[in-house]
Amino acid sequence: MDAGHEIVTEDLVVKEITRSRQPKNKIISWCSDSWRAILAEFLATISLLFFGCMTCVPIDNLPMNPPLYGPLGFGLIVILNIQIFGHISGAHMNPAVTLSAIIWGKISVVLGIGYIIVQFFGAIIGYGVLVGLSPANISTAVCITQPHARFTEYQALGVEILLTTGLVLANCAVWDPVNVNNNESSSIKFGLIVAALCVAGGPLTGASMNPARSLGPAIWTNTWNAHWVYYAGPFLGSASATVFYKYVWLLKVKEPETLSWTGSKCRV
Repeated sequence: MDAGHEIVTEDLVVKEITRSRQPKNKIISWCSDSWRAILAEFLATISLLFFGCMTCVPIDNLPMNPPLYGPLGFGLIVILNIQIFGHISGAHMNPAVTLSAIIWGKISVVLGIGYIIVQFFGAIIGYGVLVGLSPANISTAVCITQPHARFTEYQALGVEILLTTGLVLANCAVWDPVNVNNNESSSIKFGLIVAALCVAGGPLTGASMNPARSLGPAIWTNTWNAHWVYYAGPFLGSASATVFYKYVWLLKVKEPETLSWTGSKCRV
């Protein structure tokens, strides 16, 4: 009787200890995953600015590179970073995309703030490394974003809003469970989307769509012409596109278990 009672008591103690450790284990797991994701975003944004802006550095005696160098360069680097970091953090590399993920509910507000902070720092460091490794006599205007001389600031704002809207709608489509079967080779698709938007908007505003991407070059070159446009435009475009897709376009799936949801994340 006593032996049986002792066994039962020991079992209860073990179960109680196990239960008491579960919340702690969940917290440790969340922290570990979050730090890995934040580090991935940091490195991905460094890569984006370093390699992406490298395609804008003038070569030989040309005053500037051929028009498609920049768009194709950024598009290809997006593909590279998604392949490397996408499964860890989603490879946002862009505070506007992270804002969209927060509104959609893909990541928590706390984690999203962490993403945004390291994206800005990553952009500054990435461009700084490029400055350190580039010839001293290159133009100080390399890779900066500013409106065309004939554009007003509000026209540039409208362009940045529309460009970011297109980018974020594509991101939201990846999160849409109904669209899960169309997500193959998403890294290539997003790279081409970024390249296409850069070709369209580059001559007008620099096609930033990314506050961090604009901040890095601005700090190192001390170029702040209409700089507010590259925060207001992407954030407004991101928020409006996400709200529109989530509450207007998104279909309510009655039987989600029948879908092969892969948990794809926002990429750019």
